[in-house]
Amino acid sequence: MAKGVSRPGRIRRQLTPFEPLIQRLESAARLDAPGRAVGQAVRGLVPPGPIKEALSGTWLGHPVHPLLTDVVIGSFVSATLLDIIGGQDAGPASERLIAVGILAYGPTAATGVNDWADSEAFNDAVRRTGLVHAATNATALTLYSASLALRRRGNRRQGMLVGLAGATALMAGGYLGAHLSYAAGIGADETVFDAGLPAWTPVWSDVPLPDRRPTRVVADETPVLLFRDGDVTYAIHDRCSHRGCSLRDGELDGHHIVCACHGSRFDLRTGALTRGPATAPQPSFDVRDRDGVLEIRRRSDPTSD
Repeated sequence: MAKGVSRPGRIRRQLTPFEPLIQRLESAARLDAPGRAVGQAVRGLVPPGPIKEALSGTWLGHPVHPLLTDVVIGSFVSATLLDIIGGQDAGPASERLIAVGILAYGPTAATGVNDWADSEAFNDAVRRTGLVHAATNATALTLYSASLALRRRGNRRQGMLVGLAGATALMAGGYLGAHLSYAAGIGADETVFDAGLPAWTPVWSDVPLPDRRPTRVVADETPVLLFRDGDVTYAIHDRCSHRGCSLRDGELDGHHIVCACHGSRFDLRTGALTRGPATAPQPSFDVRDRDGVLEIRRRSDPTSD
């Protein structure tokens, strides 16, 4: 070995305190049967359309679920904090906060299970973790509901203890929810880290592109959907921004492509989102023909050459 050159051995990342638990949870195959059953039922109850778009956050531009979780967690945890530091006079305020959390739980759970159901069929780890996440949150709801009932019967001390147990379950559910969002990427725009190809890049040559037949190519590791309509060719990102499915497998509808996985609809000419459950449009590309070679470039700076 040359002097001054180091060759490190295998890099080992130190596990976080809860990561072994997550690994065991993601490997729990016994959760697959109930998870698949619930996921299939949810997808059957909420097909593509206005209700699906409302739950998914198409109207908002990103998922609704994270916003609503703040209401539930904020209300429940604030009630518990008041129990601890608020004194006797905080009792009525704690009860009102718990009631707010209970009322907000329904729409929060509906948006969350909708997001989870769109992903569980393609990802075993998400199916298993999401099922436990939902069960843990339901436990927190049950405990806080019992806490409120005890308080209203005049047993505030016992209600406070049950509420504290609810806060513990809620924090466990929040940890699993954060793992699904930030480690598993549920709800994130699948193209956000791959807008693709800032410079002109060749993607097709030698033979004419099939007319009005979406064609998938890969350029510098970016999947691209090409669509020729007569003398004009369009290009958008092939990976659906919703859950990453290939749009090439979708149904052609005029100048639109309908994702085969969840029914999101995009304009092939611009990448514009015209129907959810996706919340983000597809990155689109400029296209030019140079001596029979099709080249594309990310559509971001119309003034560049």
